[in-house]
Amino acid sequence: MTNFDTDVVVIGAGPVGLTLANLLGIRGHRAAVLEARDELIDYPRGVGLDDESIRTLHTAGLWERIQPFTVPHHVVRLVNGTGRVLATNNPRTQEFGYPRKHGFVQPLVDKELAEGLARFPDTELRFGHKVVGLEDLGDGVRVTARRLGADGKETETVALTARYAVGCEGGSSFTRKWMGVRFEGDSPSTRWVVVDVANDPIGTPSVYLGADPRRPYVSIGLPQGIRRWEFMLHDDEPTERCDDPAFMRRLLSRHVPDPSALQIINQRTFTHHGRVASDFRKGRVFVAGDAAHLMPVWLGQGWNSGIRDATNLAWKLSAVLADEATDALLDTYTEERRKHASDMIDVNMAAGTVMKMGRFGGAVRDAAASALNLVPKWKSYFTELRFKPMPRYAAGVVVDQATLTPGRARAGFKRGGGPASFIDSAGALSPVGLQFIQPRVNTADAMDVLLDEVTGDWWTLATWGTDPTAYLTADDLALVRRHRMKLVSFMPETQRPWAEKRFANSPAPVTVAGDVTGALKNWFDVRACGLVVLRPDHFVAAASLTHQAPRVLAALRAAASLTTEPVAAHAPPPLEGASA
Repeated sequence: MTNFDTDVVVIGAGPVGLTLANLLGIRGHRAAVLEARDELIDYPRGVGLDDESIRTLHTAGLWERIQPFTVPHHVVRLVNGTGRVLATNNPRTQEFGYPRKHGFVQPLVDKELAEGLARFPDTELRFGHKVVGLEDLGDGVRVTARRLGADGKETETVALTARYAVGCEGGSSFTRKWMGVRFEGDSPSTRWVVVDVANDPIGTPSVYLGADPRRPYVSIGLPQGIRRWEFMLHDDEPTERCDDPAFMRRLLSRHVPDPSALQIINQRTFTHHGRVASDFRKGRVFVAGDAAHLMPVWLGQGWNSGIRDATNLAWKLSAVLADEATDALLDTYTEERRKHASDMIDVNMAAGTVMKMGRFGGAVRDAAASALNLVPKWKSYFTELRFKPMPRYAAGVVVDQATLTPGRARAGFKRGGGPASFIDSAGALSPVGLQFIQPRVNTADAMDVLLDEVTGDWWTLATWGTDPTAYLTADDLALVRRHRMKLVSFMPETQRPWAEKRFANSPAPVTVAGDVTGALKNWFDVRACGLVVLRPDHFVAAASLTHQAPRVLAALRAAASLTTEPVAAHAPPPLEGASA
């Protein structure tokens, strides 16, 4: 089949599906988003927004529109039953360009994601379309949906054909069930009731995790004067009891003097889950977000993990749709995302265990916390959020730094031999598979901008202090042009004028980025590399000595399943507010 209705059918108009559609649209591809509901969910769910997700929202050209619905530097404190602070999570780093943690109002953010689709004439959002059928056609997919009227009754059945389909429709995903994959993990029986209140009656910012043996709770200050409470229900308390106003007033009475005066926005009960699909792909069909993994809410990672899925899958679909990579690239989606999602679930489950300890366990926990807070190293482990596993892709679109073997990347490089093991370096770990930093830089065209504004949202080959074309062959330069790799030289700001003049006659355009803060120099100073290749999602695909550039590009071509035949220069100019 050659004439498809769209490029990608996205099933579900939650934040993951909407982000995926925006990322496809910003890169010039078509998407149709099918949502069973007749409107977006209007009650708050997620409350924590990470810097990694903001980087994605900026790539999608939507961060400036979403920023007013967030509050930066959301501090999280774990307190015991007496209110004593056991641990504080207050990371002050901005290595990826933004404060690490933000509070946000999800319905307002989701609304901006949905409205962002209007920028793309070939992308559509269809409400009242419940997907009931999927068929893999070999070269594409057919998605069948029942069109629902305002009364919820079926009015007609419609079918769409596309190159690929992605299920982003939540934990009860029809797509995942159609794929027939396992949904592995636990669903603890513990239930919680959530209450969102307008005109915050407390007024303090940030988050308190109440590890109270009598009844664990969470209290969260959110943007626009919203306060959220979450209370654990005991086993002998039926869910229906939350419908009793007197019961809810008793829960809130420990936090406010007059619960009856509160303006309730929303109230609901939920159960925590810790599950992950055994595979995120079957043929031309994928799952992402809650359809692929469910995790407890403790560290605010459900929303962010779904955005990581969309970020990872979007650029790979874009490359395949543009014939810049073969379909094999899409196999790396599960390979890269499943392990990190599973690790994040484990950390969240552990955090829940700490929260729900009884009186004896709680006393032991409190004593241990007091001892750990006396040791600066362990205290910073919590303060700086080091316990949260950062994505590191050890397999997939990566090249091992020591051996330049495609598809695998060990964290340590010196024991593996190769040129990197013979040079002096203050660090012994490879940056391959990790997200690259984003400091502020200067260029000839822009001053004091974040690095993503310079590198853009596709491939980048960058070197420290040298001309990135110096060791590239004619074939290498052809590959660079074919795959729209941006060539960047990171320089001390003092050297930028010299470099701009010197590299003006390079065989391919080179952008010189002046390191105004010293962050880029510090990054390279402790790593045994002078060259990096950055993926479209800003992760390091390869790192090496500068004269290894030809071998790096050959290995990258294999790891990313890049095509070698010429491709059309199809990429649209970035929209206003998108990455350059």
